[in-house]
Amino acid sequence: MAILARSLVLTAAVAGLLRGSPALAWNDRGHMIVAALAYDRLDPAVRDRVDSLLRLNPQHASWVRGVARSRASEVAFLRASTWPDFIKRPAAGYTDDGNRPSGPQASQNIGYADRLQHRYWHYIDLPFSTDGTPLEDPVAPNAETQIEAFRAALRAPGTSDDVRSYDLTWLLHLVGDVHQPLHATSRFSAAFPHGDQGGNKVKVTCSPSCQRDLHAFWDDVLGRSTSPMAAILAARKLATPRAPSTDLTTDAWIRESLALAQSTVYAAPVGDGAGPYLLTAAYRAAARAAATKQVQLAGARLAGVLNEALR
Repeated sequence: MAILARSLVLTAAVAGLLRGSPALAWNDRGHMIVAALAYDRLDPAVRDRVDSLLRLNPQHASWVRGVARSRASEVAFLRASTWPDFIKRPAAGYTDDGNRPSGPQASQNIGYADRLQHRYWHYIDLPFSTDGTPLEDPVAPNAETQIEAFRAALRAPGTSDDVRSYDLTWLLHLVGDVHQPLHATSRFSAAFPHGDQGGNKVKVTCSPSCQRDLHAFWDDVLGRSTSPMAAILAARKLATPRAPSTDLTTDAWIRESLALAQSTVYAAPVGDGAGPYLLTAAYRAAARAAATKQVQLAGARLAGVLNEALR
């Protein structure tokens, strides 16, 4: 397997920021591992269709620059999975329309003519509380509504290729997003009566030199490499997930992530307040094991979604 050119190395994603900034769900490495797992499971005809659609993305030329032709389509697929985070960067030329949907443009599906960042598409804040704090329903559109909308558009015979390409790129990302448990929930407590923004308001520390928020810790738990080849190699070392790719119900994925947040993400030593909480070695090991399972599931399910929609 040829070594990818140095030009494949992406600018490192900045994690650990609030949702008012370009927060991520999984960093680039996590999303690319999901994509690599999915790409290997696509039907041959679906893979050809996906490769063709992704060539319409305005960043496609930069994704494959310096990449051997034999690897270009796979690398483009991986890089496409990070595009919805890329457009949140100021240099990308997209408009920051805020973190809460407002007006009919919030749910528009018009292809690459859409120059909004749509940050609120990246998550759904299913609420829970352990101390009786009143809950607030998640707003829409959100990750769940958009996954369903994009799946339907990919299946519809009248959808233009421009819209299909745009929707495909978002799907590659959002299926990964909802398997990051902190993109599926917000915890309500006396300390956070309006929710903790998916752990963004909870501070943690791993050592004196590691101080960040809980959300950023989970984004980076699988590592911070931005190399597509490293993601491909990591994906091929992972075992096949137990859950079949035929489990294609978006709501079920999100409920699984909520349950994982309750059982593992907010487990001790993470408390009910703002922290900072010192994450133990046992907590970090449990987090890595859970995240590994989640990207395995996300990869299998993403392949199932695309095979079903584009077959």
